[in-house]
Amino acid sequence: MQTEKVIDHIVDWLKDYATNAKQKGFVIGISGGIDSAVTSTLCAKAGLDLLCLEMPIHQAPNQSDRASRHIEWLQNNFKNVTRRQINLTPVFDNLVAAFPTVEKEEERFMSLANTRARLRMTSLYYFAALERYLVAGTGNKVEDFGVGFYTKYGDGGVDLSPIADLMKTEVYEIAIQLGINDEVIKAAPTDGLWGDDRTDEDQIGASYPELEWAMNLKDEGCVIGDFEGRQKEVFSIFVKLNTMNQHKMLPIPVCEIPKDLK
Repeated sequence: MQTEKVIDHIVDWLKDYATNAKQKGFVIGISGGIDSAVTSTLCAKAGLDLLCLEMPIHQAPNQSDRASRHIEWLQNNFKNVTRRQINLTPVFDNLVAAFPTVEKEEERFMSLANTRARLRMTSLYYFAALERYLVAGTGNKVEDFGVGFYTKYGDGGVDLSPIADLMKTEVYEIAIQLGINDEVIKAAPTDGLWGDDRTDEDQIGASYPELEWAMNLKDEGCVIGDFEGRQKEVFSIFVKLNTMNQHKMLPIPVCEIPKDLK
């Protein structure tokens, strides 16, 4: 990959898109992970306003600390960056308290994890509307179009996706070129929706390089029966997630009414 040219291309694209949309800049949620770090830096390089939001919800301290230090690094390098911390923990707790209880609490863990992401999306759009900013998404290609590892109308609810045509490994290449803090680059990827340190690999059962391998081979027409051992396991994981999460990747289905019924 021609890393420097890719960076310039994305930065130009961001600036042109915002200018044509007559928006003043971007707002982005900073998680302490590699994707939000890279996306926010690319947005900052576009030269327009950039608002970085920290939105902790029972967040693991190491995630919050990394996010804070990345924003400090941005502000030391770019004059167009501002920050706000919105503590969503009490909002989340009050919402959970308002919901009816269920017989087995563990059954709603996934629903509540997605609720966290949707509260953050709501906050991003509040500031976007207030300041005439665009919500910048942080999803990469294997997450958004491979396994669908994001929350529908949560972190998937954005105005534009600067790094969605980059594989996760390519995002790391961009991060190194941009000079992103080493602690962010070395941190294990996590969605930060559980209030603990579980990683993306813990949840998915495969690493991002493995998922990229499977995604590329599926595009070439390979099937599960072509593999054995760990390769078969990884390919099966990818196919299962890719299939079950198509509802995230395809347009919302519309019930088309026949003309003779109108």
